Amino acid sequence: MSDRYLSFVNSAWGRRLAQAIGLPQPLPLQRHRSGQAGLANPVIVAGAGRLVAPVQRLFSATDTVSATPATVKAPSTLKVQGAVFDASGMTDLPQLDALYEFFHANARRLAQHARVVVLGTAPEHCAGLPQAIVQRALEGLVRSLAKELRRAITVQLIYVAPGAEDALDSSLRFFLSRRSAYVSGQVVRLEPPVDGAVAVNWDKPFAGRRALVTGASRGIGLAIAQVLARDGAHVVCVDVPQAEASLQQAAASVGGSALPLDITAVDAAAQLQAHVSQHGAFDVVVHNAGITRDKTIAKMSETAWRSVLAVNLEAPLHLSTALLDSHGLNPGGRIVCVSSISGIAGNLGQSNYATSKAGVIGLVQGLAARAAARQVTVNAVAPGFIETQMTAHIPLMIREAGRRMNSLSQGGQPIDVAETIAWLAHPASGAVNGQVVRVCGQSLLGA
Repeated sequence: MSDRYLSFVNSAWGRRLAQAIGLPQPLPLQRHRSGQAGLANPVIVAGAGRLVAPVQRLFSATDTVSATPATVKAPSTLKVQGAVFDASGMTDLPQLDALYEFFHANARRLAQHARVVVLGTAPEHCAGLPQAIVQRALEGLVRSLAKELRRAITVQLIYVAPGAEDALDSSLRFFLSRRSAYVSGQVVRLEPPVDGAVAVNWDKPFAGRRALVTGASRGIGLAIAQVLARDGAHVVCVDVPQAEASLQQAAASVGGSALPLDITAVDAAAQLQAHVSQHGAFDVVVHNAGITRDKTIAKMSETAWRSVLAVNLEAPLHLSTALLDSHGLNPGGRIVCVSSISGIAGNLGQSNYATSKAGVIGLVQGLAARAAARQVTVNAVAPGFIETQMTAHIPLMIREAGRRMNSLSQGGQPIDVAETIAWLAHPASGAVNGQVVRVCGQSLLGA
């Protein structure tokens, strides 16, 4: 579905009109394409914490990125594609001034579509009150910068726990690349990896791995299957038996296999376990299947309430626990669930959907420790306004509001959700567990 306003204000005449009357001028996002350099280049690396060394190791091992020493108090006219500021060593309030000095001097150096990452130490890992205050203050800075910098620039905060310093690679590679085009203002915590250090093929990280994607016959589910297959996975595409024709077509398009399955059926877990017994355990499981049955709760039928909870919440719970208990996931496995901004902020006429998607967040947070004991991570994405067949049916004015009510002033694409899931499912992302990452362009709704 095309965004006519976005196209208009980026045309020659539309740009002049927008400037003249003060209309928002969002830039079309630059997304990753095969064959492109993976990381932003050049990148400023600043700060003096314990994470500078691992950051510079990543850059030195990559041909596409050069670390440029930052002259904090002397602005330069040289444009850069990214910035990483290590604030993990800040322990007292006066040290916050270094953040002002750096971003005040370098904000204008950031080119369009630049990537900014601030690194810190989570408050729960701090030694004293002043340090905890300083580190928590980073969240306000990051979320404000993500709104201020504009020009399709994204800003993230990564809290790195002691012992997780060498687990930064996958997260930095994601947030400093075009794969994270519609992710901004996010806070991610890294803990020591549940599965230890792993050898990674960064070009084809899922080579030799099996992935299961539910709701894979179209839309976001198909995009997830395509990205995982692009990166080397054999994808088992799941959807309801009624959609078998489109499911078979989707599976064939990614070189995967089709598994028609009603995930709400009483024997769904048994059918999945039988598949595992015949074909082998999974390395990645993505619970993407979801439905909506929108009405205000006063007008909502019991069937509409129960069906949404059954598909969106109960099925991911039952299938995940069954796979964990039966060793249907290999060590180093990844479970990724699809929540929603509605589960965070709520939404008019979606009490059933919002309940189910908030429950998905509870599932992720509650299952993370149990899964970690089996060297498996559990995370979720929470999409905002994504351009799909479903959003195409939203009334025009509501659709336009959904597109503009975020810092990037546009809707996302299914590929944005898929790329974020691929990062969470990555073999090197074992340090990310129990997290919920919003794919919403930093929506103005919710936290």
